[in-house]
Amino acid sequence: MKWLLIVVLSLLGLVVLIVLVGWLLPKGHRATRTVTFRNSPQTVWDLITGQPLWRPEVQGFQPMPPNDGHRVWRETDRQGQIITYEAIESTPPTRFVTRIADPNLPFGGTWTYQIVPTPEGCSLTITEDGEVYNPIFRFVSRVFMSKTATIDAYIAAMQAKLGEK
Repeated sequence: MKWLLIVVLSLLGLVVLIVLVGWLLPKGHRATRTVTFRNSPQTVWDLITGQPLWRPEVQGFQPMPPNDGHRVWRETDRQGQIITYEAIESTPPTRFVTRIADPNLPFGGTWTYQIVPTPEGCSLTITEDGEVYNPIFRFVSRVFMSKTATIDAYIAAMQAKLGEK
């Protein structure tokens, strides 16, 4: 019985420690990646702003009614999680800014896509300005996850779709 009490108290202490560390970590983070493409800025723009079903992790796409003139859509991932997005800035074919438009999620933020023409095609810089609101999820995401994992997967899917690298 004494060992059971020690195990339970240890587990409780671990949870409290995780919450405390998560609470002390900053809510916000920034992650950026740049990649070059042999494709034109317009081709890259069209892929980014079109339906996202070319990405392996997206299993569903549903356009929604505009919000204050902004394009809104929902994406369903492989686990069945539905996230609503909103395009808050659109300057074809050079700049596109989206944000997570669901305040009930434990995370949020924006993705900024900057496309710059190059002699060989274009370069794309994706910047994630994210926030993780839940301290436990903040701890887990900081300790066990890469800040750039989502951007890296997005770029890999783009490269595959465009026949690059």
